Amino acid sequence: MKMVSTSIAMALASVAADASPSRASSMMKTENTEQTLQAVTHPYIGMWVTGDGQIRQELLANGRYDEARGQRKSAYQGRYEVTGNHIDYWDDTGFTADGKFVDDVLYHGGMIFYREK
Repeated sequence: MKMVSTSIAMALASVAADASPSRASSMMKTENTEQTLQAVTHPYIGMWVTGDGQIRQELLANGRYDEARGQRKSAYQGRYEVTGNHIDYWDDTGFTADGKFVDDVLYHGGMIFYREK
């Protein structure tokens, strides 16, 4: 019985070693790197602004966005993914949205954003 328990303990220790924080961190870095590489390949990175300048949305190269509203900086933050000319948003609070780029104009949430020059 003791041999079986030792074998099980060794197997569990091996599994625990594979799931170590450093390995998990390494896996997360790989995933984040892949996301960053994907994000960098689209042409929409940068600042997008409504015509009245009240809403400013920056699409960052790391797949994150930061949206300011009026005087409120970083009113909304989250991640985004671009597929072709379609963009999906996942706000850090759980809100989701999408939009579409047409002729270097972003249509999102009933608003029209222009690339800041």
